[in-house]
Amino acid sequence: MHTVRFFPIGNADSCLIELENGRRAMFDFADMGNKDDQYDLRCDLEEELRDRMGDDKEIDVVAFTHLDKDHCSRAKDVFYLEHAEKYQSNDRIKIGTMWVPAAAILEVGVEGQARTLRAEARHRLIEGKGIRVFSRPDQLDDFLRERDIDPATRRNLITDAGNICPEFTLADDGVEFFVHSPFAEHCDGKLIVRNKSALFMQATFSVNGRETKLMLSADVDHATIDDIVRVTRYHKNDERLEWDINNIPHHSSYTSLAEDKGKDETVPSDNLKWLYETQGQGGALAVSTSDPIPTDDTIQPPHRQAANYYKRVTGDHDGQFVVCMEHPSRNKPKPLVIEIGGSGFTVLKAAGGASVLLGNSAPRAGR
Repeated sequence: MHTVRFFPIGNADSCLIELENGRRAMFDFADMGNKDDQYDLRCDLEEELRDRMGDDKEIDVVAFTHLDKDHCSRAKDVFYLEHAEKYQSNDRIKIGTMWVPAAAILEVGVEGQARTLRAEARHRLIEGKGIRVFSRPDQLDDFLRERDIDPATRRNLITDAGNICPEFTLADDGVEFFVHSPFAEHCDGKLIVRNKSALFMQATFSVNGRETKLMLSADVDHATIDDIVRVTRYHKNDERLEWDINNIPHHSSYTSLAEDKGKDETVPSDNLKWLYETQGQGGALAVSTSDPIPTDDTIQPPHRQAANYYKRVTGDHDGQFVVCMEHPSRNKPKPLVIEIGGSGFTVLKAAGGASVLLGNSAPRAGR
């Protein structure tokens, strides 16, 4: 059985995947809580992660979908980083392979946390180990040549959209990660927009021949998702956009659905409607990694109009829309724990017992 955890950290992302064989992958690390504020209900993410790992001090893969603070806060305080001794104390958590979009290496003018992680990604790429970069824009080749490195010697560390990440396989690990984005053009140019160039993947889990599919969407905007759907369908890969669980993008922001917020519900384009309304499976679960959904209009996400759309769609799938900072209640949010087995997925009660909050046992054979 595999386990997926989403953490109550406000408008921020962190998803820990623990596989049946003991391997782990983490998508983003954003420790946003204020320990000195008794009214801050966001969890202590470092503590949660260390509790899960026990004496183990290495995660097989840590993916930073992009370098915004709400996806990498305090990463430089928690992880063992290869590029500088000051980040190498024995109590730090090591990263077997770091996954980043090409933008995380190429972006200029970055500061703080983003600058530290960029330095780490660059160091690993230059050294030729412990890194996987997604998309291969011309600028990435230029970056290597400027450092007297033949780009051909780093091709094995770069994965383009439309391919499967080699770090995990269905046969050995019971999971595979299919890369939808970024495209090379998202990272080629003087101005890099992090949300457009962020990682967007589908994870397919297999247990006893039963597949469960998780969409990991980062903060990708609606135009980029529209392109992903268009390109995927052109290549007749519709199954690569099926989902049982969807980490919906950008904390339920309407900008990941459409240009216009809408009065009561955001109306997405035809391609996005197809993605959410056709590709979501029976009993589907949509996860909003966000603050509680407001009842009035707000500038920053989450937006009630986008949330209303996701609620309706998952309801049509006999599923559920879950907000991390509302699970199991607004007063006492706890990690959202999802177990994936041979009958599909099960959401556990926050206390960690075996009682079912929500499940999906509709049969679907693996390949």
